[in-house]
Amino acid sequence: MKLAMIYSFLKQDLAKIEEAINHTIQAEHPVLTEASTQLLEAGGKRIRPVFVLLAGKCGDYELDRMKAVAVSLELIHTASLVHDDVIDEAELRRGQPTIKSKWDNRIAMYTGDYMFARSLESLSELDDPRAHQVLSKTMVELCLGEIEQIKDKYNTDQNLRTYLRRIKRKTALLIAASCRLGAIAGRVPKHQENALNDYGYYVGMSYQIIDDVLDFTASEAELGKPAGSDLLQGNITLPVLYSMHDPGFKQKVNALFTPEADANSEHLQDILHIIQTNGSIEQSLKLSDHYLTKAYESLEALPAGRTKQTLKGIAKYIGKRKS
Repeated sequence: MKLAMIYSFLKQDLAKIEEAINHTIQAEHPVLTEASTQLLEAGGKRIRPVFVLLAGKCGDYELDRMKAVAVSLELIHTASLVHDDVIDEAELRRGQPTIKSKWDNRIAMYTGDYMFARSLESLSELDDPRAHQVLSKTMVELCLGEIEQIKDKYNTDQNLRTYLRRIKRKTALLIAASCRLGAIAGRVPKHQENALNDYGYYVGMSYQIIDDVLDFTASEAELGKPAGSDLLQGNITLPVLYSMHDPGFKQKVNALFTPEADANSEHLQDILHIIQTNGSIEQSLKLSDHYLTKAYESLEALPAGRTKQTLKGIAKYIGKRKS
């Protein structure tokens, strides 16, 4: 089953949100509009708006309030991707040229900044100070996560705690904020709001771990980039971290990070083969499943019904996804 089928009853509302996103990014300068539109049209699961709407369905659901939150969060996510591509010097995003490769780093950074500004403008339609506090704190943590990723690039002396803190800030907290802000917009009771926030956090942790696994197990056609791209960019993800217990493997990775290393060499293929066969993928999936179990437990605070079942279905899909 495709992910969109799980929440197909939201199709009309999501279409209105998509329209609002495209309207929001229109700019006076054509380059900003073109660059922003290119990235949004490249696709994406729009999973954060989905979480906003589902959280709102647990309370007093008003589409205009939900739309303001959903647009804001999707633009923040998209802006972070633009900045990511500059940091990682990435040429492709979802199989399409990145903004930094089509224009340059300066255009990419200003496009990301523009999207951040538009996201704040969108949320200003929601007259609730707590929502703005949640979003601002989330953005602070997101920036800290990006700085940590830069600091830890090519660093093979990391530990599990460092990795988990980084993906929490980089991915999980924005998904948690999507659930909490949707709940705030829907005036959901506080105990359920907290449960939705916890659900979003645990799903977000699992989502990023699966992303890191797919970098080694999915095909280039599925990923839109070559296998092992994260490692080539110096990002030490969970399967690599688990493999570091072998000193010989760590030496191979350090050798890959030297200036004279050939990214297309048999050396890289050797590293990929080790990761795919040494049990680190299975170990990573086990940790992902742990977070998914916690996500399911968080949903116990919600009443039975379609919304709860949909949230369970999305978590299950995330744990089993192949791309």
